[in-house]
Amino acid sequence: MRLPRVLLFLGVSVCTLFTLTPCEEQRVPEENLLIVTVATQDTDGFKRFLVSAKHFNYTVKVLGRGEKWRAGDYMSATGGGQKVRLLKKALQDMKNEDTVILFTDSYDVVFSSGPKELLKKFQQAKHKVVFSSESLIWPDRHLENKYPHVPEGNRFLGSGGFIGYLPNIREMVADWTGQDSDSDQLFFTNIYIDPVKRKSINITVDSKCRMFQNLHGALDEVVLKFEDERVRARNVLYDTLPVVIHGNGPTKLQINYLGNYIPNIWTFETGCTACHEGLLPLEVLQESEYPLVLIGIFIQKPTPFVTVFFERLLKLQYPKNRLKLFIHNQEAHHERQVSLFLKDHGSLYQDVRVVGPEEKMETDASRNLAFDVCRKDEDCDYFFSVDIEVVLKNENTLKVLIEQNLPFVAPMITRAGRLWSNFWGALSAEGYYARSEDYVDIVQGRRVGVWNVPYVSNVYLVKAGVLRSELTEYDLFNSDILDPDMAFCHNIRNKGVFMHVTNMHTFGRIVSTETYQTSHLHNDLWQIFENPVDWQERYIHQNYTYIMRDKLIETPCPDVYWFPIFSDVACDHIVEEMEHFGKWSGGDNTDKRIQGGYENVPTIDIHMNQINFEKEWHKFLLEYIAPITEKMYPGYYTKAQFELAFVVRYKPDEQPFLRPHHDASTFTINIALNQVGLDYQGGGCRFLRYDCSIQAPRKGWTLMHPGRLTHYHEGLPTTGGVRYIAVSFVDP
Repeated sequence: MRLPRVLLFLGVSVCTLFTLTPCEEQRVPEENLLIVTVATQDTDGFKRFLVSAKHFNYTVKVLGRGEKWRAGDYMSATGGGQKVRLLKKALQDMKNEDTVILFTDSYDVVFSSGPKELLKKFQQAKHKVVFSSESLIWPDRHLENKYPHVPEGNRFLGSGGFIGYLPNIREMVADWTGQDSDSDQLFFTNIYIDPVKRKSINITVDSKCRMFQNLHGALDEVVLKFEDERVRARNVLYDTLPVVIHGNGPTKLQINYLGNYIPNIWTFETGCTACHEGLLPLEVLQESEYPLVLIGIFIQKPTPFVTVFFERLLKLQYPKNRLKLFIHNQEAHHERQVSLFLKDHGSLYQDVRVVGPEEKMETDASRNLAFDVCRKDEDCDYFFSVDIEVVLKNENTLKVLIEQNLPFVAPMITRAGRLWSNFWGALSAEGYYARSEDYVDIVQGRRVGVWNVPYVSNVYLVKAGVLRSELTEYDLFNSDILDPDMAFCHNIRNKGVFMHVTNMHTFGRIVSTETYQTSHLHNDLWQIFENPVDWQERYIHQNYTYIMRDKLIETPCPDVYWFPIFSDVACDHIVEEMEHFGKWSGGDNTDKRIQGGYENVPTIDIHMNQINFEKEWHKFLLEYIAPITEKMYPGYYTKAQFELAFVVRYKPDEQPFLRPHHDASTFTINIALNQVGLDYQGGGCRFLRYDCSIQAPRKGWTLMHPGRLTHYHEGLPTTGGVRYIAVSFVDP
């Protein structure tokens, strides 16, 4: 049967009439696709490229292994010719003429989909060679008018990625005779803008970014697309889903950001899918086989809770004989804490080196020196940098970081109650902080994983091998315009070393140094406003938070409540602070410190306002006493106002007791600051109306009782030693 000519004229084929689906061009088998790239070094970017290729089962051929790179850097107007030379040579050895070659950069490239989609889009392009496209012309703007126009999209060719049949690509590079330092971009551009060559080789550009997405000049066009446990990069301008994502030119930070998710590294459904790959488990090692770590500790300015820092350092779950310490202390104020720690515990470590304030070494110089100590020590496996402001709550922090087995990794730490952290998710055009789209989710733990970021400070772990290979320059922290941390991160980025931060665990926080003063003996006592979490951990009794739940409040006398409030350290610091101040009252009725100048029931004491502690004491009463008051005296709500708050000292030869009296308060708190039987004998408090006494006050515990009318009381004699109590007349 012969088909009517009109059907043939209309282009209706036989298979359209007699099959259920239209005829399609025979698909290229996936096994015919070969990815070809050039990599002279196994950089972090190259490893990421291989991971994404493996994820989609691409076959990859790597050229240039073992060669020295002579083709310039990514910001240079010339360069890349070495890639063309290597490709030309490799194509000569390929025999299967049906092979489809995808030639692409690798250090700054990730795949977002697999061979099937890539080949389908390639065939739909109806050309033998398809280049990636760009909106910016480079390197010769004078060639703009020679570029062919396209119906829609980008006109200009990008040499960082192209796909084509082997014979056509072989023909395209056959005339290459340039130097390694010549521009590959210009070479391919001249071929493309030549109408004869363009037609002969059958070249086009992927103008709507269906296969290739170059980020340079297109950052506003590209967003992440999360859908059904997959993550893609979507070009919102053309509504396409590119397969090959290339952070060309100055867009390395953006490809790093996208690489945190593509291909399926992190999704909303699965979380982090790659965070448990390539780990270095330490549990299989004997402790004597653990990597040797040099811990660099840097004290740059007066900092609160330095003693606590060293206590936590001591608690790190890592064999001390596999640790060395490098301590740089710029602050004479902290020499005592450093000396005490080393005196008591320095011998536990394999080696200790201290650079003190007398050496007047600047921050950048000390950090450069510390890196070099590890770099030159053949036994050093890792350098762990920790600033003194860091609070490592997680005793396994060092183990966790080592097990990540990354060249550079930091534990995410934050500042309590703020969105501040030790990493930046993005950089501004000037190289300073900018907030990334995912920053808040990462800091608040809604996205958990291991993240490639452009800036890390305060605490991080670096492999010593990286210091000896990629980060070989001594002056990594030096810059005329940047602070040492920014200079360091800038240099790391330029070397192509990825900085990772992990929030897979809770590691700790960083203390604020903004309001820290050094005018007192125990300056940490004044940190209740600036560092409330650290203040509580240091100074509030460890059982305080269990008071309500576990009913730790005792009632030794009617309407008298007794509960733990201060840690031993708090008691000691308050006593020592008062003795350091030393201006105890004479215990006379005449007292110029109070309104009216007359004290009816005088004690030998120091008022909180004498040491400028009244604001901090009021905050303490509001935060820790008021909640108990409202619980135990239902219906009464206090603002914790006071006119008198002071520390009393009782001594047998000075003032051993206090006569019966009422307090000028709605309620009173009386905190025992030292230990009966150990620091003094006797003492206590007796409520006369109830004939009820508390004769063995517990250190750090407070008595809370009504002041006026009902609770007439006296201080029992102290028969030996010195007794200290902190008293507040609340709501006078």
